[in-house]
Amino acid sequence: MSKNHISFILHKPQLSENIGACARAIKNFNFKKLILINPKPIFPNDKILATSVGAKDIIAHSKRYDTLEQALGKIDIIIATSARFRNKNIQHINLEDLKKVNFKKKIGFLFGSEASGLSNEEISYANYTLQIPTNPDFRSLNLSHSLIIIAQYVANIIKLKNVPFKKSKKVKSASKKEIQSMLHLCIKNLDEIDFFKPKEKKPKMLENLRNIFYKMDLSDKETRILSSVFASLSKKR
Repeated sequence: MSKNHISFILHKPQLSENIGACARAIKNFNFKKLILINPKPIFPNDKILATSVGAKDIIAHSKRYDTLEQALGKIDIIIATSARFRNKNIQHINLEDLKKVNFKKKIGFLFGSEASGLSNEEISYANYTLQIPTNPDFRSLNLSHSLIIIAQYVANIIKLKNVPFKKSKKVKSASKKEIQSMLHLCIKNLDEIDFFKPKEKKPKMLENLRNIFYKMDLSDKETRILSSVFASLSKKR
């Protein structure tokens, strides 16, 4: 599976802002390919570039065609997005069904214009139609919103590598010894107020307490604060 096999195709987009926002959404999930079919605004223009923010490279490397047929020559599977169910001999799928699509092939997600969506003629080029689940009484989605929902879902399917969150170098994780010391102080205070009732359940309650504190990934500073809290509670009595 490769993100380079995925194209996002905007058919007759009408608003510069939406084109820019779509480019931004494509880059958000590390895809590369934007295709435009007969866009209404002059392409590119300053408004498109401004709205794309950091995704100007997606605009610069995009492909522009006059007709849908011209754009599909190198694409194996076309998935057309539609808010309406079509009474056509075409397979209708939902987001979950995308897991069954062979992403080793070249896939194109086709989006209609903001005003009218895709016509039945344009749908006829597709292998599938895809409907994003929404409020049945209000199905209309902004073009860029539709695209970003699909981009995120597909990125997850092809296991796009995410950059892990990093801790500040100034934050030091608490050692097991520090956590144990804090936990012992907590347990001592709980014993003094006869918290563990009935006594036969105390081992299980202690096990649960250890699970809580050890799973929290506390810093050394946080363990010191909690130890001070437990010590203060003891003094109050």
